[in-house]
Amino acid sequence: MDVPHDAILLRIFTSTSDRFGLHPLYHAILLRAREMHLSGGTVFRGSLGFGQSSKLHHGQVFQLSQDLPVVVEIVDSEEKISAFLPVLDEMMESGLVTLEATKVLQYNRQRAGMLARIKEHFRRHLHVL
Repeated sequence: MDVPHDAILLRIFTSTSDRFGLHPLYHAILLRAREMHLSGGTVFRGSLGFGQSSKLHHGQVFQLSQDLPVVVEIVDSEEKISAFLPVLDEMMESGLVTLEATKVLQYNRQRAGMLARIKEHFRRHLHVL
C-alpha cells in the first residue's frame, strides 16, 4: 500500500444523450482525460435521475432512445485536475461538476497469473499428501 496522499475527485454529472462532436460526452471526456495522462477515470451509468430542469432521465424498455444519467469520476493531483478543467469547460454544454478534496491509497501489487496460482495451489496440496 502506498502512503495516503492528497488528491482531487472530479465528478461530472451528465446523461447518455449529451454529445461532444460525434461521441457521447462521457466517452469524449474519458478519452481526453487519458490523452492528458490523468491517473484514471470511471463512468457510472444510472437507471434514473434528474437535474436542474427537473426532467427525469431514465431508460424505458419500449423507448428507442434512452436518456440515462451518467457520472464520470476522475481522481488525480490538484495540478492535473486544474489543468483539465478548461478542457472540460469547452466540452460541457449542460451538467454539473463537483470537486472534492480526498485522500488516495494506491495499490500496485502484481499478482501471479492464473496458471501460476493454480500450480502453486496444487503444489501446496500435493506436499500434504
